[in-house]
Amino acid sequence: MKQERSTPPIEADRILVLDFGSQYTQLIARRIRESRVYCEITPCTASIDSIRAFRPSGLILSGGPSSIDEEGAPLPPDGILSLGVPVLGICYGMQLIGRMLGGDVIRAPRREYGHAVIRILDDTDLFAGVDPSGAGTANVWMSHGDAVRSVPDSVEVIAATESSPVAALREKGRPVYGIQFHPEVSHTPRGCRILDNFLFHICSCRPTWTMTSFIMRTIEAVRARVGDGRVICGLSGGVDSSVVAVLLHRALGERLTCIFVDNGLLRFREVEKVKEIFKHNFRISLICVDAEDRFLDKLAGITEPEEKRRIIGVEFIRVFEEEARKISGARFLAQGTLYPDVIESVSVRGPSAVIKSHHNVGGLPEKMDLELIEPLRELFKDEVREVGRELGLPEEIIGRQPFPGPGLAVRIPGEVTRERLATLRSADRIVEEEVDRAGLATSLWQAFAVLLPVKTVGVMGDGRTYEHVIALRAVESLDGMTADWARLPYDLLGCISNRIINEVRGVNRVVYDISSKPPGTIEWE
Repeated sequence: MKQERSTPPIEADRILVLDFGSQYTQLIARRIRESRVYCEITPCTASIDSIRAFRPSGLILSGGPSSIDEEGAPLPPDGILSLGVPVLGICYGMQLIGRMLGGDVIRAPRREYGHAVIRILDDTDLFAGVDPSGAGTANVWMSHGDAVRSVPDSVEVIAATESSPVAALREKGRPVYGIQFHPEVSHTPRGCRILDNFLFHICSCRPTWTMTSFIMRTIEAVRARVGDGRVICGLSGGVDSSVVAVLLHRALGERLTCIFVDNGLLRFREVEKVKEIFKHNFRISLICVDAEDRFLDKLAGITEPEEKRRIIGVEFIRVFEEEARKISGARFLAQGTLYPDVIESVSVRGPSAVIKSHHNVGGLPEKMDLELIEPLRELFKDEVREVGRELGLPEEIIGRQPFPGPGLAVRIPGEVTRERLATLRSADRIVEEEVDRAGLATSLWQAFAVLLPVKTVGVMGDGRTYEHVIALRAVESLDGMTADWARLPYDLLGCISNRIINEVRGVNRVVYDISSKPPGTIEWE
């Protein structure tokens, strides 16, 4: 199965992030793109030749969970500081730079996790404008157990804390920097200013990465790759696949056919909504396939989450291939894979852990009759929404909350049956209606119901009941990489609970999930 790699415009300035396994690596790339500079992440195991071939304007070495002296600790390729471009090391990346420049890195006698205050010792370049008050300090977010204890005369200390005498460093004579804290997280209030100083003042980047340029580049790339062929697009009705469909329709016109598979795992009235929007509003060729029986038969008796995802992913592809054979010249399958999907599904960016598979990434079979096109696989969700607006999609599509590729199957822990799907679909519709009525739909990343595989005792009327439990999940997030549980008003929670118990047969208890990501995930499976 051939995968594509995005390539920035030849004239674009670009930053390359070497991933050493930090949970925040993707946030670094996100912050850089928010500043309109193109950025990609590559494994820390990348060769020096491939890094040089990328022609970066600057390099960032990410943080990571390893201790620099432990066996098997990841290291950058030799010569990484001699490419003639600025380098910024963050946390573990700084410790690597400190060691490479001849400094002493030790297990810190006092570890730093969470809020810290740095004293800025030099505000001429990396820390320029970081402390407008003139106090010479800044609030930052630390997360490290190792520390650079001392540096040679060829290196300057440009920031310190009470626990870290070397909280930031700069090599004399070369634009090589290291900072012990994380500027990419929101807990470092002026972190974006630090990154901008690196991008624009040290690397001399230009803010040319826009979604308009992305659209133009993607259209050209799709036309070049597809040639005279035809593309089928897996359309779900969500933001990602909808943007892909309209983007490819602009590139290929009638040579795009969208296939919408009703797998029986969809939300309330999803099929009708998709038909209305895409057939009537955009006049895109759309084939709707009723495959509910096919999917549910395959899922019968299956309870293991990853096996459910795998079955759904494989069956999706089989349906697409069958429909594609009916379309003369169809050689490509397009789908709305995003950057977080890639990161969480396949460990391709450094020594990070695989969290889960998605049917549109990790669930694909190794052998497919169709070549895969994923034009959004290097974008974050907010960038996809911006692309959608540039393409003229209606806000009812752009503003939709994310919906998992495997659908309601991952919101039913245990076996998926028609009866359980009907129960969940009814409860989920109530959640959607009440959140929308409260005016919170656009401020929440996701809000949905989960049907738990347990029953509890209850009392309805004068009788004892023993029925199902619905869990409510509502989270706030910027990109889905991290999320916090939403503090919904008690009155709203009470209304949702009362409606579900009164209107959904077989449910006598509703609970609210107050876990964040991490340590949990947004979905339950």
